[in-house]
Amino acid sequence: MSAVNVIPECAACGKQGGESNLKACTACKLVKYCNVTCQKSHRPKHKKECKKRAAALFDEALFKPPPPREDCPICFLRLPCTSETVYKSCCGKLLCTGCVHEMARETDICPFCRIPASVPDEKLVDRCRKRMEAGDANAFLELGSRYLAGVWGLPQDHKKGLELLLRAVELGSTDAHFMIGCIYVKGEFTEKDPIKGLYHYQRAAMGGCELARYNLGCQEQERGNTERAMKHWMIAAASGYENSLEVVRKEFLLGHVTKSDYENTLRAHQKYLSEVKSDQRDRAVGVFG
Repeated sequence: MSAVNVIPECAACGKQGGESNLKACTACKLVKYCNVTCQKSHRPKHKKECKKRAAALFDEALFKPPPPREDCPICFLRLPCTSETVYKSCCGKLLCTGCVHEMARETDICPFCRIPASVPDEKLVDRCRKRMEAGDANAFLELGSRYLAGVWGLPQDHKKGLELLLRAVELGSTDAHFMIGCIYVKGEFTEKDPIKGLYHYQRAAMGGCELARYNLGCQEQERGNTERAMKHWMIAAASGYENSLEVVRKEFLLGHVTKSDYENTLRAHQKYLSEVKSDQRDRAVGVFG
């Protein structure tokens, strides 16, 4: 049986056209229009269906398993959770605490570029600024967080710090999304804004930040959305976050998580541990933990 060719048409006026002549609704992707005028005229009829479909598409993206973290450039093992990594402004590399600690036990140099690691604060600032000139998102995040705290000899400047974090977000920093989300949710350094906080938590979670994913689960639970909360916690547990795994275990005992989902979460968590575990990372726990 031959396939039937369906000619696209404008949802408002019915005018037929090729794919290049009609533009899809950017929110739901369900219908197409020949121009903005048609899109606006059709909006009252399409609004309800559009919102429903757009929400479904967003949830697909939100609850999709996040991409795995990259490998440590020294030991070539998958980088662990955010709290177990160290950014080196001298070379712009993100290293695992295991490699940093092993080198520090022998000599005070960067494990990657082999230049002195312990330098005056002004030198650290200069290194970050050089990395920022190269478009390094982590450098913007690092210096922005120092301005917020008022360390490294820098004045405590909340506005400047937030500006640098936002630039890090523009350059693709998942951790910057998380930090900004915390700022808006808690009302630290700026006025509290739950909507902006939620936005940044969601972007951080989709980028693979397990802490943001855990916080989203807590927020959903507070709203009474247990099913959505469990989805977030199970993803965070699979990404290595121990607190999420403990929450999933408790919810399983309460009957809010199926045996199958709990077992799958345990397997995913064990898989994560097998990918990030090493003797030198274990030795670093007492230093960086």
